[in-house]
Amino acid sequence: MKLTLKGHDYRYAAEQMMLTLFPGERPGAGENALTLSLFRGESWLTARAELIWEGVSFSAVRRARVGELTGGLTDDRVCQRILKLAFYDAGTRALGKEPPWGALTGVRPVKIPAKAMEQGLSPLRAERLLRDIYRVSPIRRRLAMDCAGESVAARRSLRGDEVSLYVGIPFCPSRCVYCSFISAAVERCLPLVEPFVTALEREIEATGALLRETGRTVRTLYVGGGTPTTLSAPQLERVLSALERCLPMEGCSEFTVEAGRPDTITPEKLAVLSKHRVDRVSVNPQSMEDGVLERMGRPHTGADIRRAYGEVRRAGAFAVNMDLIAGLPGDTPEGFARSLSEVLSMGPENVTVHTLALKKGSRLTEEGSSLPSAEQVEQMLDRAWDVLREAGYAPYYLYRQKYMSGSFENVGWAKSGCASLYNIAMMEELHTILALGGGGVTKLVWPESGKIKRVANPKYPQEYLRDVEKICREKGALAPFLRETKGVQ
Repeated sequence: MKLTLKGHDYRYAAEQMMLTLFPGERPGAGENALTLSLFRGESWLTARAELIWEGVSFSAVRRARVGELTGGLTDDRVCQRILKLAFYDAGTRALGKEPPWGALTGVRPVKIPAKAMEQGLSPLRAERLLRDIYRVSPIRRRLAMDCAGESVAARRSLRGDEVSLYVGIPFCPSRCVYCSFISAAVERCLPLVEPFVTALEREIEATGALLRETGRTVRTLYVGGGTPTTLSAPQLERVLSALERCLPMEGCSEFTVEAGRPDTITPEKLAVLSKHRVDRVSVNPQSMEDGVLERMGRPHTGADIRRAYGEVRRAGAFAVNMDLIAGLPGDTPEGFARSLSEVLSMGPENVTVHTLALKKGSRLTEEGSSLPSAEQVEQMLDRAWDVLREAGYAPYYLYRQKYMSGSFENVGWAKSGCASLYNIAMMEELHTILALGGGGVTKLVWPESGKIKRVANPKYPQEYLRDVEKICREKGALAPFLRETKGVQ
């Protein structure tokens, strides 16, 4: 879609709305076109969208009072809001329908009602923002409001001297077709694994020194990847021992390790996790249908998932999360329903339902494949939400991604009392999260203003090994920020 901007330069906002309404379009390509204009008068700020879609013209206008413009970021938010809504009105007229999340384009829709409630609005009035301004559908409003309640409660539970930690293990047994995460297939990178563990121990030591120096404590700890259980049992022992030895974990209320792939789960590795206070693990089937697993590039079956789940339950008192993905190649609404039923029969404390996102760098995007339609994905998700609620699960966090099938969402569901605080804090950016290891992204959060600064570790194991001393120095340079914001919540 050709994009022409007049009177402003909010191109990113226009492109976000384009992806929401027309996910098959790309900026600058094709015959469809949009002219998005912004005019400021004495009393009104006016946005006008003129869309040409499949040879037919559609237009729409949105306005805001000039008095809403008070300077800085507020002005940007007002301008972007009316520009996106004007585009949305023209686009939905062209399509003859509205997307499930209405005019919301960001990855964190829960922030809108959560912020409104923290500022004193009732849940009913907060929901009306989603309904009246952003035109979110009823089922998605309910999801957002449930998660907003969890977000508000999570924020209240956090102390001003706490941080969370993420540890990235960038190795997997093999690469799934949908995956774009920076992870290395271990059969090709086996010589890098042992030196990576040694380098990670060095970064853990530096991070522990930083936290103790600044009087910070660890509230939640999450070891992800990649697939952390790609490491051997002795390697896991070294990493978890370093975390316990070096970090101020006395107040840690949640310690998660993504076991993930059943082909990496063994009794020996589970014994290591149990020994080191890990209380939450993942066993992620993505599907229980053997044909779908084969098309994903996963060398295991549904029976292997059931075997791994049983070993986890025998190994210790872990809360278990299981992931499913709606929209995988070769899947159907009936097959997805069977997968969900099998997962629920095992009784995990958490179930996370993802919608397939076609990410740059994944084999699925590069090679192309037969995928379920957006309508079929909607059937999968809507049925899942009903089944999960009936089974006693409630949604507690959600997020969206670019290039997601049907512009839907990923939702974490939990039994009562089993919501993951790390997932909420990370997704809603409630407090600072320090990232270690390969591909980790630290989020520094200024509690009073909500300002966020991201600091990324190198993506690839080779780069991480080369730069580990620099990474440790950069960790030390965070001390002034941690002192400045300590105790502020």
